[in-house]
Amino acid sequence: MPGNIPIDKQQGKYVPTPMREIVLDTETTGLDPLTGDRVVEIGCIELFNRIPTGQTYHRYINPERDMPASAFEVHGLSAEFLKDKPRFADIADDLLAFIGDAPLVIHNAAFDAAFLNSELERVGKPLIARDRLVDTLLLARRRYPGASNRLDDLCARYGIDNSGRTPGPCSTLNF
Repeated sequence: MPGNIPIDKQQGKYVPTPMREIVLDTETTGLDPLTGDRVVEIGCIELFNRIPTGQTYHRYINPERDMPASAFEVHGLSAEFLKDKPRFADIADDLLAFIGDAPLVIHNAAFDAAFLNSELERVGKPLIARDRLVDTLLLARRRYPGASNRLDDLCARYGIDNSGRTPGPCSTLNF
């Protein structure tokens, strides 16, 4: 066996390396951080060896700008609701501490990572490297080319009861 596979020397068996992952979702004021859209909500669930640990991270964030009607229709978060919430600069260190160096499991990772990195850059924090991202949308597109791969469609395809999933704020994490 290759030298990088962990082996229990007493039993001569493969020993899986423990793995911590973070499932992450965001809500935003729009579709493009380069045009001034901002993160308004972040939700994370910690997994250890693909099992939820019960450790979560959730914050509403004051985007310091208006809330376009089109974004409000998606997540239901108003500027009025968010005005007394912390700014991204106020939560950045806590977020980075929670995610650590774990892989980030995100549906449509390019979208969320672009927003997170825009916010992190704005406050002078280290950016999230692309090699940390596990994009469940890309995985689904590879597995089911040409099919709809929205989360609702994937749940139906795999027989996952998503009746507890609510549209809106960090809906990926509302199972």
